Amino acid sequence: MLLDAQPDLRVIGEAGDGAAAVELARAHRPRVVLMDIRMPGVDGIEATRQIAATRGLEAVRVLILTTYDTDANVYDALTAGAAGFLLKDAGAVELLHAVRVIADGDALLAPGITRRLIGQFTAVRSAHRRAEERLAVLTQREREIVALVGQGLSNHEIAHALSLSPATARTHVSRAMIKLGARDRAQLVVVVYQTGLVTVEA
Repeated sequence: MLLDAQPDLRVIGEAGDGAAAVELARAHRPRVVLMDIRMPGVDGIEATRQIAATRGLEAVRVLILTTYDTDANVYDALTAGAAGFLLKDAGAVELLHAVRVIADGDALLAPGITRRLIGQFTAVRSAHRRAEERLAVLTQREREIVALVGQGLSNHEIAHALSLSPATARTHVSRAMIKLGARDRAQLVVVVYQTGLVTVEA
């Protein structure tokens, strides 16, 4: 009801489990899928992975719902292709903002939550990563910018911090995503923490 009441938003389908969500995504190709992690049968992580891997659904963006303190699977959801995550106790304003941000092609990465959450779930996994080899493809400027992305800064904030134009900042972010094989900004943040370019305390 909240989403449908907005003049710029329209709900085109509702699913009770992950398998149904994937089928609806294939049938309607929505701009945003609001995906719960815990569902019967196919869970939200697998459903997100299937949507991200389906040809023709590249433009479908998945926004994950999480309870934060209990959903250690958020890391897996982001690596599966989710564009961001939202807390289940989020208010109406936050929910609407999140949907619009994801629909516009950006990632929903609140700085504090992102650092604490992704850092927590990648700490053990990152120990065996060959970080320097992975980051070697980046220029020094791209490393600086990717580190700022990992801290939750938007392109405009990065531009201000480094005295660049927003367009230049966006270009650097796009190039870094291509070089590191990140599907979108959310996965770029995961790479940042995996490689240790930014730590949980940053």
